[in-house]
Amino acid sequence: MEELSSWMAPIATTLAACMTAANLGTRVTGWGFIVFTIGSLAWTTYGATTDQSNLLWQNLFLTAVNLIGVWRWLGRQARLDDGARAAAERSEHQNAPTLFPVSALTGSPLLSAKGETIGSTVDAMARCSDGGIEYLVVGSGGVGGLGETLHALPWRDVTVEPERVMTSTSIDGLKPLDPNHWPARLGRRPDLEARD
Repeated sequence: MEELSSWMAPIATTLAACMTAANLGTRVTGWGFIVFTIGSLAWTTYGATTDQSNLLWQNLFLTAVNLIGVWRWLGRQARLDDGARAAAERSEHQNAPTLFPVSALTGSPLLSAKGETIGSTVDAMARCSDGGIEYLVVGSGGVGGLGETLHALPWRDVTVEPERVMTSTSIDGLKPLDPNHWPARLGRRPDLEARD
């Protein structure tokens, strides 16, 4: 049992860390917490069989934390995602505006008019006065967020369809956005906003 847990614990922990850090969606993150739970149980077993009480108690605590993560991502968040998806699907078939979950504006691929992925959505800035979206923050380049370039894409240049965010604008033509100084509005050029 000691040898099995000594192999299983680090493998499960490493795999779970990759799954949760990748941010590939609610269900992958939830399954990452299940794998974390397997890892923490393996570490607990290893701590018990090798008389390492600090390892045992630490991983009993981490098991409880991981179970909360499972509930959070595969329970609560998955239900919220399913509810939003169902409302969007129903809106397509009713005499009403087609709906799109705003949460999908974070982390969705941004598609060109030809359907090619040209970036990913990072965030959106909405107006307090009417709730309308002023601009979409888009990341391009880099790997996993490292080395990416941010751009402010005016909302008027964005088309949203069920499960798709698209633009006919080339994000290469947009001025890079300073990650620490997002513009207050896009009515003027973002490089002039810093002077206000």
